Amino acid sequence: MTTQVTESSPARRANLLERLFRAREASLVLILLALVAATSAVNPRFVAPQSLRDLLLNVSIIALVVVGQTLVLLMKHVDLSVSSVVGLTAFLSGSLFVANPGLPVPVVLLAGVVMGALLGAVNGLLVAYGRVPALVATLGTLYVFRGVDYAVVQGGQINASNLPAAFSHLATGSVLGVPTLALLVLAVMVVFAVYLRSYRGGREYYAVGSNVDAAVLAGIDVTRRVMTGFVLSGAIAGLAGVLYLARYGTVDAAAGTGLELQVIAAAVVGGVSIGGGVGTLLGAGTGALLLGAIASALVTLRAPAFWQQAIQGALLLLAISVDIVLARRAARALQERSQR
Repeated sequence: MTTQVTESSPARRANLLERLFRAREASLVLILLALVAATSAVNPRFVAPQSLRDLLLNVSIIALVVVGQTLVLLMKHVDLSVSSVVGLTAFLSGSLFVANPGLPVPVVLLAGVVMGALLGAVNGLLVAYGRVPALVATLGTLYVFRGVDYAVVQGGQINASNLPAAFSHLATGSVLGVPTLALLVLAVMVVFAVYLRSYRGGREYYAVGSNVDAAVLAGIDVTRRVMTGFVLSGAIAGLAGVLYLARYGTVDAAAGTGLELQVIAAAVVGGVSIGGGVGTLLGAGTGALLLGAIASALVTLRAPAFWQQAIQGALLLLAISVDIVLARRAARALQERSQR
């Protein structure tokens, strides 16, 4: 007599969705390679070492902020305030160098992370404890933090001449031809990718986004997890603000404006579902790289600037449509299996 062991419905659903989104990540890589090949065929300078280096530098800040945004999106929330957090921490970090010229670079990096975490905690308190919808709460703090930025800056700016050479080296330096900034961002992405995949705390983000009621029944402190997610999103945006300063050198009150839409587009295009519970940092990072490559390709091909935003919007709509189709197919497949 043989005993047939069948997977539970949640396990089957997780395996099915994982296969679908792995295929989606692979398709993004293929699209990226096709884009590079087509653009380089028209203009070989697109794959020149300096062009590739510039591409990595341009994508790095977006990819870093995507890490924190992914944590929030996985819980079926959104953080629109990240651009203001980047701008405010960039200027405050530069102000630290102006006030203390000999300040060690790691101290400024840590200060940026702490400042970002505090700003993220404001979002977390509003969403997790105040029960304010994340879209409303972070839209409000987007403008509040930007207003604080303008009040602090008061029409001034931080220039590259105010920054120490060791700090600027984060953006200008390289290891084996790869920009130091890109390597630093990659390290952060790998750490959080492992955390999300292999640790209980990371898996809880998926559980909260998939089904809040089930997460509560499973013993997950949803309020604490949501609070932690927004604090981490703010902390990562704070680190991005410091690196934004290193990348561009000159920072004023408008630094980072509009960054939030690029970050959300990169994450969703990369397979992070706006419905929560689905997505990986590998896919989100690939989405950021794809959008960056499209922007660079349009510049290389001398296409009008408005096409970049139009394509980003089209890809965002396409990604959301794909999410809906995949979710319906997964639900239909589960229903067919359950009827057998």
